[in-house]
Amino acid sequence: MPQRADVVCIGAGIIGLAVARSLARRFGQVDIRVVEAEPRPAVHQTGHNSGVIHSGLYYKPGSLKARNCVAGRKRLLDYCDRHAIPYEICGKLVVATDPAEVPRLDELERRGRANGLAGMERLPPERIPEFEPHATGVDALWVPETGIVDFKAVARAYADGLEAAGVSLHLRTRVTGVAPRPGGVVVETTAGEFEAGHAINCAGLQSDRVARMAGLDPDVRIVPFRGEYFDVVPERRHLLRSLIYPVPDPRFPFLGVHLTRRVDGSVEAGPNAVLALKREGYDRRSFDARDAWSSLSYPGFWKMALRFWKVGISEMARSGSRARFARDLRRFVPDLRNSDLMPGGSGVRAQALDRKGNLVDDFAIETSPRMLHVLNAPSPGATASLAIGDTLADRAAETFRL
Repeated sequence: MPQRADVVCIGAGIIGLAVARSLARRFGQVDIRVVEAEPRPAVHQTGHNSGVIHSGLYYKPGSLKARNCVAGRKRLLDYCDRHAIPYEICGKLVVATDPAEVPRLDELERRGRANGLAGMERLPPERIPEFEPHATGVDALWVPETGIVDFKAVARAYADGLEAAGVSLHLRTRVTGVAPRPGGVVVETTAGEFEAGHAINCAGLQSDRVARMAGLDPDVRIVPFRGEYFDVVPERRHLLRSLIYPVPDPRFPFLGVHLTRRVDGSVEAGPNAVLALKREGYDRRSFDARDAWSSLSYPGFWKMALRFWKVGISEMARSGSRARFARDLRRFVPDLRNSDLMPGGSGVRAQALDRKGNLVDDFAIETSPRMLHVLNAPSPGATASLAIGDTLADRAAETFRL
């Protein structure tokens, strides 16, 4: 027999869990089910997250990303305090290594101040070692509100809270079809059918496919990009006090390699960004014919590739190359040696790409009968998860009239 619910949330990454949490807190006795294909929550993007608590520096003032990041960061820290989840507000140094980057650093500072960031400080070259003794550059911006946390631990706490509140998590339950019906929607899964009044699609790497199952023809497709990391060997972790980032170039789609501390004391270098031929493909050998065809047959992918082919070749050349990683990192940490890096982990970014070849830069939420679809939840999605959850709950209240 079909299981009945008021709302089904598809996906138990940190966004799906936060949405279910917001719905449960707002609507009380509403019967909410979370369905997840994997055997535990937060397996994919959340589970491979770099762990950075973003401050809101990069995002266009007034955008959904900017508003949700600033509000979500404050709520995340309060949540971690209440649930004894370790984190550290260690700060971040954004380093310009060439005079041509200084105007872009000016723009970052302007955005940060417009987004309400406190305590930022511009550093001339001679002051950079006060904050990062092994860093060098022609100019820098200190961003003290950036931090680090284990987002898997945050997601586990969300899941535990949901179960304590009576929300059912259905793991090993892959969605195979979505059928809107008069007065509701049927979510077909490998564990049977769920008859619900409404559904919210937070399926991450599979979100566009779930949307198409529901009859929506979104103007975007998920094209997965794998980010590959190296780890700094333990005896050289002292090269980093906080986080060190390059100045992003707005002409290009990816940030560039950087150095990131983690709450367990390790230090990551990366990531680069290369096309993944499997949506959940975490190494270079991963391949899925359906996923590869989905990307390579999409006109938007080729339009993007033609625009950024030089960047793409550079990223592919750096893929797995310790020497290239180290060379790029030495731009702002000259003391870093090739031998300081050892192979690390990887993650896959669910990048929404439109038909014109543009990488969708902000959160993208669309509707179909009885459903909301989160079709793009880029960084700072994890940092902003509690705020995004409330944004989706507000949208659900308006759209579904819960």
